[in-house]
Amino acid sequence: MAFIIFWFYGKDFAAWAFDYPRAVIIPVARWISTLMKWLVNDASFGLFTFTDLTRFIAAMIDLPYRLALSLLSTGFLSGRGSSAVEILPPMSWIAVTGIVVLIGYHAGGRKLSILVAVCFLFLAVFGQWTSAMVTLASILVAVPLGVAISLLLGIAGYRWRRFEKLLIPVLDLMQTIPVFAYLVPILFLFGFGPTAAVVATLIYAMPPMTRITILALRSVAPEILDLGRMIGCTQRQMTWRVLVPSAKDSLMVGINQVIMLSLNMVIIASMIGAGGLGFDVLSALRRLDFGAGLEAGLAIVALAIALDRLSQAYARRAALPAGAGADTNGFVSRHPYVLASLVLIGVTGIAGLAIPAIQAYPANLEISTGTFWSDVVAWININYFDTLEGLKNFFLLNLLIPFKRLLAGMPWFGITAFLAFASYRLGGMRLAVTVSVLAFLIAATGQWEKAMITVYLCGISVVIASLVGIPIGILAAERERLWRWVQVAIDTLQTLPSFVYLMPAVMLFRVGDFTAMIAIVAYAVAPAIRYTVLGIQKVDPRLIEAGTAMGCTPWQLLTRIKLKLALPEIMLGLNQTIMFALSMLVITALVGTRDLGQEVYIALTKADTGRGLVAGLAVAFIAIIADRMIAAGAAKARWRLGLT
Repeated sequence: MAFIIFWFYGKDFAAWAFDYPRAVIIPVARWISTLMKWLVNDASFGLFTFTDLTRFIAAMIDLPYRLALSLLSTGFLSGRGSSAVEILPPMSWIAVTGIVVLIGYHAGGRKLSILVAVCFLFLAVFGQWTSAMVTLASILVAVPLGVAISLLLGIAGYRWRRFEKLLIPVLDLMQTIPVFAYLVPILFLFGFGPTAAVVATLIYAMPPMTRITILALRSVAPEILDLGRMIGCTQRQMTWRVLVPSAKDSLMVGINQVIMLSLNMVIIASMIGAGGLGFDVLSALRRLDFGAGLEAGLAIVALAIALDRLSQAYARRAALPAGAGADTNGFVSRHPYVLASLVLIGVTGIAGLAIPAIQAYPANLEISTGTFWSDVVAWININYFDTLEGLKNFFLLNLLIPFKRLLAGMPWFGITAFLAFASYRLGGMRLAVTVSVLAFLIAATGQWEKAMITVYLCGISVVIASLVGIPIGILAAERERLWRWVQVAIDTLQTLPSFVYLMPAVMLFRVGDFTAMIAIVAYAVAPAIRYTVLGIQKVDPRLIEAGTAMGCTPWQLLTRIKLKLALPEIMLGLNQTIMFALSMLVITALVGTRDLGQEVYIALTKADTGRGLVAGLAVAFIAIIADRMIAAGAAKARWRLGLT
């Protein structure tokens, strides 16, 4: 009741509660910009400056990157620029494909080797080989660095609880601040080029591996730890010979996440000099060439599928002891796959000097479907323009604009108080304080108006994605064949670069909020489907049998048993849908939205570090508020259902 009275009469006696006073806005953006200027221009450690340190780190990253790039794409060159002369060619496309086939056979047998062969042949046949090798070179550098740093941070978090308490909020911010927001400081500190892109990729890809490392080490059985102590292991031996090997399976899952997130970064990394497939997608978006963008995007999907399946296979593969009586002294016996790879590189390298088709896939054998897909979009646009415009106007006039005006007219103080009250009911005083402080900081830094536009677009998109995804998940959960096809579809949706979603949406609906909503829904629907299926499939079959024995109809089994017990997982799926929507929302700033994403993008174009980071922090705060409240709601639902 008090909230309703405040809503009707608040403007008369508390105008400040509706519009946060500009006079008391905290100038965080100016502070951050000043700090960045000091770091770049004045900060020093005696013999060297802070910029010297960061450029040294960039140079150290550049060494393995140049080696990988030379092996896969450019060859080994003498000289620079246009005067560079090739001393040694790169590995041939047949050698690279053969090596990944051998790796696939070693990791998962014949089926996996065929799958990775098909993926790499796709890159060659569709003319994406050169760009794909540039992208693969970045991945081969970013993934080992990300895994190593994440592993060390995770071990430190496991060893020292205070460090973990400091680390977790940093990981939250790394996962929720839009990548665009920290591209500017990375450019200032590390320069423009592939090494800056690798640094940005590391920041984006490290948090999941770090979290998984902490959880994996904590899940090691106490008996194993006791055994290590009994045989007199030192702390270092306990870590590297007991804990890490025992947690190997979970750590391999973390490595898989680093690989997939690194591939998700390739387009954004191309903005700061990474090149490769990401640059091809970005160029196609600028030209609105949907066909070219789709082919480059599918090339990223093919690369992602190959690397994902390989890493999963190694995660499942058990370490086998050497066969009895086997000759383990010879190099051939101990390293047959390495020897086969070296022979393949040598033979194809020599043969490629005489037969160019062995060194590089013949251009006259390449095929392309890009023109076809562009023509399909053009045909839809020409023949269904009025229908598409009517659909867009219906949603704009009846849903998007009214909801946007509603949120824009609500008081920031009232929304903050409501969030605090809801958080208190869900998770207690600690959650209420966290949520209210974060909401206040959004207003106090002058981001409230744009934050409400972000919430409006994200909220509507999440509702629509849930209305589409949850029913599909319900249908697929009990139909194995349907679920296999749906799983292929959502795996593709999750690996397809987010920029690819923008091109058909812009070509069909032009720029604006509706276009952004379509792209966000397409990108964010996958977790809503996946977690719904997971929740329903986890329901205890005995409970379903009991319901059937009591005479429940299939509808009653679904609504009274399955969905209720799957509610915690469905809520976690909602959480992930919100995270996906927020990450996509920043990218939709390219199509004319007026939210925090556009603020971040404008800051990137103007090289305004403070403005970009403040807007990025506001997006992160929205994500953290949603994450904490939904997690508390899921925990409460589990408790009420007796699942904890």
